[in-house]
Amino acid sequence: MSDRAYRLIFGALLLLALSFDLNYVIYFLIGLSLFEGITNWRVPRLVTWLRAHKTGMVQTGVNFASVNTSCRFSFEAERVWRFVVAIVLFITSVLFYEQLWFFPWFMGFAIFGAGASGICPMFMAIKWLGFK
Repeated sequence: MSDRAYRLIFGALLLLALSFDLNYVIYFLIGLSLFEGITNWRVPRLVTWLRAHKTGMVQTGVNFASVNTSCRFSFEAERVWRFVVAIVLFITSVLFYEQLWFFPWFMGFAIFGAGASGICPMFMAIKWLGFK
């Protein structure tokens, strides 16, 4: 599973949870994003790892030629993206839902669009800030 497919599924789940007023699904998505951001155990990596072990095509070793050393921060941009999504969803969905009701909808459509198109402005901004 790619990060693009994950964003598509995440955005679709968020939009479905918002449209049917399923708060527990929103809380689950917030918790999942926080868990992935803290532990770096991301769903796309786990699915890929499970598929590789199921088919027996496990790769060993690390390709150090693909490591980017020109980053300002040694923190992955994907982890920062997950933290930002979790924190903004928590603030807008749990704390200030009456005042900021439109923001979770905007995030859902933006994440779904990022999954459909492969272009995420927030992720590009995080990469521009210097995260790897």
